[in-house]
Amino acid sequence: MFLNDDFLLSTDTARTLFHQHAKDMPIIDYHCHLDPKEIYENKHFRNLTEAWLSGDHYKWRLMRANGIPESHITGDASDYDKFMAWAVTVPKTVGNPLYSWTHLELRRFFGIHEQLNEESAPRIWEEVNAKLATSAFQRRNIIKNANVRIVCTTDDPADSLEYHQLLKKEEQDFQVLPAFRPDKALDIDAPGFTDWLRRLEQATGKEILSYASLVDILQQRVNFFHEQGCRLSDHALDILRYQAGDSEAVEKIFAKRLAGVELSQEEISIYRTELLSTLIGFYHEKDWTMQLHLHAYRNNNTPMFNRLGPDTGYDGLNDLPLTGSLSQLLDRAESGPGLPKTILYSLNPNDYPSLLALMGCYQKDTPGKLQLGSGWWYNDTRNGMRQQLTLFADNSLLAHFVGMLTDSRSFLSYTRHEYFRRVLCELIGEWTERGEAPDDMELLGQMVEGIAYHNASVYFRFQSAD
Repeated sequence: MFLNDDFLLSTDTARTLFHQHAKDMPIIDYHCHLDPKEIYENKHFRNLTEAWLSGDHYKWRLMRANGIPESHITGDASDYDKFMAWAVTVPKTVGNPLYSWTHLELRRFFGIHEQLNEESAPRIWEEVNAKLATSAFQRRNIIKNANVRIVCTTDDPADSLEYHQLLKKEEQDFQVLPAFRPDKALDIDAPGFTDWLRRLEQATGKEILSYASLVDILQQRVNFFHEQGCRLSDHALDILRYQAGDSEAVEKIFAKRLAGVELSQEEISIYRTELLSTLIGFYHEKDWTMQLHLHAYRNNNTPMFNRLGPDTGYDGLNDLPLTGSLSQLLDRAESGPGLPKTILYSLNPNDYPSLLALMGCYQKDTPGKLQLGSGWWYNDTRNGMRQQLTLFADNSLLAHFVGMLTDSRSFLSYTRHEYFRRVLCELIGEWTERGEAPDDMELLGQMVEGIAYHNASVYFRFQSAD
C-alpha cells in the first residue's frame, strides 16, 4: 500500500530499526536556507502555494518538464492557478522522490491521505488553507511539531544576526543557530564584490582599504558568529582551483579589484586560495566544522537567468577535475594550523570515491573528523542516498555519520528526514538479511540513533541539543 507505515522497509530488521530506533528521534537540521527573520516573525502562510511552491526549484523543474508555462511557475498567475499547475504535474512524478515527498508532507503536516491530482486539488486547497490559518501552522509551530531541536541557517559575514539573537531570548523549544557562509568574500570576480565590501563595512563600522583589513574584519566576524552559537561554516565551491600566492601578491590583486581593473583567472585563483586557506585556519581555531559544497554548475540557461536570476532551477552538475586542488587545500591546512572537522559534499556523485579516499588521508583525533556529506540536491533521492551511504560504509565508518539535512527553503521539508531514515534502515536491514551485519538490535539500533540524531549533536558541539 502506498506510503503505509512500512514503506521502503522491506525486511523485519528494517522495520524494527525504523519503528523502534529512528522514527521518533528529534531532528538536527544543520544546513538549510530558512530565513531567520521569517522564523522570528512567525507569520501564517497566506496559502498552500506560498508554503509549498514559493522558491522551490525542485518542483519548478518538474513543472517545466511537464510543459507548464512559466507564468504558472514563477510568473504572474494566481496562487491558486500555480497550485493547480503543480497538482496537474504530480501524477506524472511517480518514480521521482517528489511524488513521495509531496504526499508525505500532506500526510504528516495536514493529515491528508488523499492523492493529489487535478480532481482532488480543489478540496485539498481548501482544507490545507483552512489549517494554515490556525496557530498550529505558524512558522515556529511547524518547526516544533516536526520535532526539530536545532536549525542552522546560512548567513553572510555581513549579517547582523539580530533575529538569531531575538529567537535565543524568546524561543524555548528549539534553537536557531547561524552558519558562516563567506562566499561573497571569496567571489572577488563577482560584479557585486565592491558593493558587498561596503555592506560589510556598514555592518562592522570599519573601512576595508586593503586585503589585510578584510582578513582582520572576517576574523572579527568569525568571533562574533561564534558568540552567537555558530559552530559551522559553509562554502559553495562550484569550481576549486588551488593556486598559492604570497601576501604581497594578494594585496596587489585586491588593490587592482578595488581600482576596477579586471583580474586574470590566475589572480582570481590566487586570491580565493589564500583567503580560503586563511579562513580554514580561523575555523580550526574555533573548532568549527567546515562544509564544502562542490561541483555545482550554475545558471546554465542564460535567457532564464537574465529573466529570473540565480537559484531558479537552472543549475547542473560540474565534472571538472577535483582531487588535485582539494588535496592541496587540505594538505596545506594540515601542514599549518590544522585541518578542522570537514564535511565534503559533491553534487556530482562520480566524485564520491575520490573524496572518500582523500578523506581517509586526514582522519585523526575526532571520530569521523572528515565526512562524505549526505546525498545533496540531485542526490537526495532513494538511489542517491543509498549510493552515498553504501560508499561511505565501504570506505570509512558509517557509524560516525552526522546524517541528513534539508538544504531547503521550505518549512515543510522536514519529512525528508523521515525519508532518509527509512532508506538508512532499509539498507542496514538488507545487510543483516544477507548476513553482512549481525542480527544485533542493540548494536544496529545505536548506530541508527547516532546517524539520525546523536552524532550531529556531539560532532558539532551543540549545546542543549539533548
